[in-house]
Amino acid sequence: MSTTTTAPAVTARRTPPLGGFNLTLLRIELRRLLRNRRTVIFTLLLPAGLALAFGGQSGWEQPAGEGNVAAYILISMAMYGAALTAASVGSMVALERSVGWSRQLRLTPLNPVAYILTKAVVALTMGALAILTVNLIGKLQGKAEMPVSVWVTAMVVTLFCTLTFAALGVFVGYVVPGENAMQILGPGLALLSFLGGLFIPLSTYAPVVRHIAYWTPMYGVAEVTRAPLTHELPWYAVVNAIAWFLIFIAGAAWRMSKDTARV
Repeated sequence: MSTTTTAPAVTARRTPPLGGFNLTLLRIELRRLLRNRRTVIFTLLLPAGLALAFGGQSGWEQPAGEGNVAAYILISMAMYGAALTAASVGSMVALERSVGWSRQLRLTPLNPVAYILTKAVVALTMGALAILTVNLIGKLQGKAEMPVSVWVTAMVVTLFCTLTFAALGVFVGYVVPGENAMQILGPGLALLSFLGGLFIPLSTYAPVVRHIAYWTPMYGVAEVTRAPLTHELPWYAVVNAIAWFLIFIAGAAWRMSKDTARV
């Protein structure tokens, strides 16, 4: 007498709310970063060192917009520190891919959009720490002078501009394997900062270099972050900032969709 068995019904995997975005994963990501010594150096020590090195030069008490030159430099250093921090957070996908963590996440109901959103929130959080550190150092130095409203507005604008470099970090993390990502991003961002007028005013450059700088990713965000102080924001700087943000987002999404193998 033969017996037959009935296979259990296969039910579709239920999609979690918000695509799997949850505070537990966010807390794990933040805790993992704060335990990383290199991340702490990029987030707190490096921006603070830049603020101390550049914030007390002679002649920076001269007026600039609604404040002085020291305030102008302070905003620029906060932008650089936050950009470096956000890019570092984004580029950690390279390490996650190298150890197979990304493939493990792909087996869960976590939506890729929720994964990118988690990275963005973490990058904003770490970028905020860098911005607060630089501005605290600047306040304690007592060199930077600008209205409180300008100070707060510049910090908020700088924070949102860091999303551009978080997207850049994710894009590079999907292109470059392992720890090489930050070895490229670190010097690359320093070069872009010099070329984009974040460290040195573009007016001091030769005309040819200046026209090249207008097309670099750092130029637009540098002008946007300093606009609350200077009240000068060329339309092409806004176009530059938006265009590079969209380019890096599209690049990160494209590489993520192509990422099917463990590297």
